[in-house]
Amino acid sequence: MENISQSKSHNGTQFVYRHEADTLGCSMNFGIYLPDNLSTPAPGLFWLSGLTCTQDNFITKAGAQRVASELGMILVAPDTSPRGEGIPDDPDGAYDFGLGAGFYVNATQSPWQKHYQMRNYVEQELYQLILESFPVDQKRLGIFGHSMGGHGALTMALRSPDKFRSVSAFSPICSPINSPWGEKALARYLGEDQSTWREYDACSLIEDGAHVTSILVDQGTDDNFLNEQLKPGLLELACRTAGIDLTLRMRPGFDHSYYFIASFMEDHLRWHSDHLR
Repeated sequence: MENISQSKSHNGTQFVYRHEADTLGCSMNFGIYLPDNLSTPAPGLFWLSGLTCTQDNFITKAGAQRVASELGMILVAPDTSPRGEGIPDDPDGAYDFGLGAGFYVNATQSPWQKHYQMRNYVEQELYQLILESFPVDQKRLGIFGHSMGGHGALTMALRSPDKFRSVSAFSPICSPINSPWGEKALARYLGEDQSTWREYDACSLIEDGAHVTSILVDQGTDDNFLNEQLKPGLLELACRTAGIDLTLRMRPGFDHSYYFIASFMEDHLRWHSDHLR
């Protein structure tokens, strides 16, 4: 790993590292916040960002470091997709596919399958790198995210509850199969056979038997994407049917931005801290 930057923040240090990602065939950056005087090993959280983002959106806008330093919690924030020379992008330059829009899937279709293996990158390669390189307690590791990253967090926790012991989300794409963003991305990355999409759809995973004990979701009522793209009601129905304890908090007046995320970040960090004890 190459240390790209580090900055003192509250009682800890915010780092950005670069490493060669074998699963993606390119260099990748990730942010990691390390509180001072950590207990060893310490609880940790992976944050997955949304469309168009990099690791920088979370580490500069979410305001998570103060509470993480108080809780002694390590925060890991990877990039959202492979990047660099030779990495294919949307041919029309659309923001919702290609660079910045990896959707946390393992692509099977050309030309995406060579590099767009974000599921394996987060669930396996980066997961193992963090455990080997930093004092994270494997038994106290959770995951959360926003929008596309909320979709990624929910699906990864549902598929790998042994790796991610707690899960929450801000404004997640609850059912990509029923979202224009998701329909576009899944069709291009995975092909037209929608049966292959179900492992990347939180509601479908729950319907097919995947289970976690509890989920926390915050959603702004003034989010422009609420009704067309996000559809938290579908997740609410799936969790109710499956007996999963979903706390869905509709936040009046809040939108899809990091102003919303920063407003309730402390709630999520403390919720994860309680569930990871």
